[in-house]
Amino acid sequence: MVVGDFPIELDTLVVGAGPGGYVAAIRAAQLGQKVTIVDKGNLGGVCLNVGCIPSKALISASHRYEHAQHSDDMGITAENVKVDFSKVQKWKESIVKKLTGGVESLLKGNKVDIIKGEAYFVDKNTVRVMDEKNSQTYKFNNCIIATGSRPIEIPAFKFSDRVLDSTGALNLNEIPKKMVVIGGGYIGTELGTAYANFGTEVTILEGANEILGGFPKDMTSIVKRRLKKKGVTVITNAMAKGVEEKDNGVTVTYEAKGKEDTVDADYVLVTVGRRPNTDELGLEQVGVEMDDRGLIKIDKQCRTNIDNIYAIGDIVAGPPLAHKASYEGKIAAEAISGEKSEIDYIGIPAVVFSDPELASVGYTDKEAKEAGYDVEVAKFPFAANGRALSLNDTDGFVKLVTRKEDGLVIGAQVAGPNASDMIAELGLAIEAGMTAEDLALTIHAHPTLGEITMEAAEVALGTPIHIVK
Repeated sequence: MVVGDFPIELDTLVVGAGPGGYVAAIRAAQLGQKVTIVDKGNLGGVCLNVGCIPSKALISASHRYEHAQHSDDMGITAENVKVDFSKVQKWKESIVKKLTGGVESLLKGNKVDIIKGEAYFVDKNTVRVMDEKNSQTYKFNNCIIATGSRPIEIPAFKFSDRVLDSTGALNLNEIPKKMVVIGGGYIGTELGTAYANFGTEVTILEGANEILGGFPKDMTSIVKRRLKKKGVTVITNAMAKGVEEKDNGVTVTYEAKGKEDTVDADYVLVTVGRRPNTDELGLEQVGVEMDDRGLIKIDKQCRTNIDNIYAIGDIVAGPPLAHKASYEGKIAAEAISGEKSEIDYIGIPAVVFSDPELASVGYTDKEAKEAGYDVEVAKFPFAANGRALSLNDTDGFVKLVTRKEDGLVIGAQVAGPNASDMIAELGLAIEAGMTAEDLALTIHAHPTLGEITMEAAEVALGTPIHIVK
């Protein structure tokens, strides 16, 4: 500690300025707290800078390229469609810059003080914040920890110029001719799909027997079919063993069906999960309880075992989703203000920007049965919807999981175009305690994809109009 480092008094301190931290800071400020936020990186965290936002930009650009090449059945052909990948990257970065600049304006507009540096806990009311030159001690009344997560590095695949994490894959200077993706979860599938759309020959190695393991097989099978059409090779039950790096590429060794094999590529992308950033905060100094995975234990108000310290986002149990972190950030900020807010995850959607998109909220039928519910399952296909036909994108369905006794909607899944947007209505239905009848009686504009939700509800009621039951 530098000489003359007198502690600066703070009210509410937020550590981490990602989608959990900055949202928590703004909500706390709205509730009258004097808030300070600290982060060693750029505002917006992984999500805005090297995650959700840039990946969706890349995915959108790749779809434009793919559509330009494959719209002949609609009577549209294009010749010599080219990708200027450096321009794609510049466009992607312009979106990131706009959003991170927006976060800074929002924080300042809500009178949140911003500190750049790395926070280290000294005790339950004190942190030391260090940057390259200085160290300053701060005393706080309450603290919300929102430090997020980082990609897991596996010993045989140390990150390098050719062995990439998701950040590296988003920032390539050229479109690879060949890429191996280790891990067929949502990040691997999304980025693998994006590069396949750009023309990369992609091989996905997945250790389990299915890609996108959190989703039902009737959803993932549609994605696998599309991946095959794009020329993507998906190898399940595959164990990646090692990588040999050369000047211009890699050779990946893997084992599948009891045999060892190799695949050559320009790059290998490793997406085998994320690790919580809780190991270098000094939490052991404070006695904050964690599980064996380094996740912080919290109660229904995101409070840790230390009553003035809260934790949210990827560093607590549950899926590492930006919208989950934002939701928890609001709960923690409200709890500090004495409100009775509590977390309830039933309405949190999970979305994969695969091709087609997948989205789920509430229970799947399997989960509902395991939880002891007697359920009805109703499905309506995109192929019977006029708008889907006019988009020339008809793979997929909407599935409703309703309680048999009263038709209460307790779960829903969407596989198909715009599933990421369509799931919001179904999340609202669950959150508001709506029944299949409520959804069926809601007049949906025609022709829209949203009608598929209404039609699925009519299937649940046994009175479908546009399919024969």
